[in-house]
Amino acid sequence: MPSLSAGKRLKSAVCATEIMVIAAPDGDVQLRCGGAPMVEDGEVNGGDVDPGHADGTAIGKRYVNADGSLEVLCVKAGDGSLALGDTALTVKDAKKLPKTD
Repeated sequence: MPSLSAGKRLKSAVCATEIMVIAAPDGDVQLRCGGAPMVEDGEVNGGDVDPGHADGTAIGKRYVNADGSLEVLCVKAGDGSLALGDTALTVKDAKKLPKTD
């Protein structure tokens, strides 16, 4: 997959998941969903979700890699889980708001 840039939209080739890139590392990255490479809009879908990558995605959640260089927003939920290469992305923790009195 070519390099990613903020604002780029991708979808899963094997489930309904759609994402928007929030932040991306420099260079080529291999973003996957359900065990298959993510595709750009309009590309052909096909295949099944790999059972080892079937944890699902949740709409409105942000997913990041371990060092935080890649961040994506799920805009349509699906059955496949997101990964950068073979490393699963995790849901980004929400920031706690300061207490007000």
